[in-house]
Amino acid sequence: MAYTTINKSSDYFNTKLYTGNGSTQSITGVGFQPDWIWQKERSGTSYHVATDAVRGNTKQLFPNVSAAEATDSNYITSFDSDGFGQGQNNDTNESGQTYVSWNWKAGTTGSGTTTGSGTGKAYSYSVNTTSGFSIVKYVGNGTGGHTIPHHLGVTPSSVIIKNVSATQSWMCKMKGYDGYLYMETADAGTSNSTWLPTDSTNLTLANNWSAYNSNDATYIAYCFAEKTGYSKFGSYVGNGSNDGTFVYTGFKPAFVIVKRTDATQSWYLLDNKRNTFNPEDKYFKVDETSAEDTHTFFDFISNGFKTRGTGIGYNASGGSYIYMAFAEAPLVGSNGVTAKAR
Repeated sequence: MAYTTINKSSDYFNTKLYTGNGSTQSITGVGFQPDWIWQKERSGTSYHVATDAVRGNTKQLFPNVSAAEATDSNYITSFDSDGFGQGQNNDTNESGQTYVSWNWKAGTTGSGTTTGSGTGKAYSYSVNTTSGFSIVKYVGNGTGGHTIPHHLGVTPSSVIIKNVSATQSWMCKMKGYDGYLYMETADAGTSNSTWLPTDSTNLTLANNWSAYNSNDATYIAYCFAEKTGYSKFGSYVGNGSNDGTFVYTGFKPAFVIVKRTDATQSWYLLDNKRNTFNPEDKYFKVDETSAEDTHTFFDFISNGFKTRGTGIGYNASGGSYIYMAFAEAPLVGSNGVTAKAR
């Protein structure tokens, strides 16, 4: 049975729904000052938009495309104690349109110089070791063996890296898959066990690949370590049945992304705020601009999630999948309170 010191998961991750007003507004109710904000229009086909406190509120990345970082002061105008300031733009604040933001807390900031092979380069970071999340902005040096401190204190389970200086794929190292995946495409994974070695201190950039280590290019890395009762990353095999595969997480999920690794299928994203009862059926494709759509995917239950359909994107018989999940509530917290099923 999973025990955790994080009894209130929403202190570190929370989903917030809001409606655009076509002007500026303050989005409150997140519960903390977010350091990574990922937004998507529910009722239309705008891009996914990712903003973080390390790069700054005027810098945007778009998870559904490989484009370089954009600079616009009309997206996130501020990171606030209970949410964020929302600027005037049609991607994340068109009047009358509905939106979702997924918010993560990091918090402790710092900077330094990278080590390992080649020339040391500047880096900066924000980290929360309690929840196992860090944001690291670094400069590549074009040399294999370049090491980037992640400051988690434990080996990260999953890492997402984006070259912000140029058009390059989002590189994803996910627990449960021995290779890499591109977040902005539905492509199957590419087997490669050596591209990003990690340990409790560093990410090691194995070569001068432009996707993560071009000389003098700037990158952002989102690093996640598993925390019992709060976050879980891993893999499962589908069974092709409506009485589908059960995935144990040790908590009732608030947020789940799944991706098939052995075939071309989209990244599917579901959360507990757009879906307030089982089955979970409101979803986005991370690799597309599509509006929110419906299809029966999962039941979110007190200790994990169970596939409830036969779609090949999440439960093909013998299909291989990775997932990342964050908690609504632990199965059992250190306070002895148990999570309730829906």
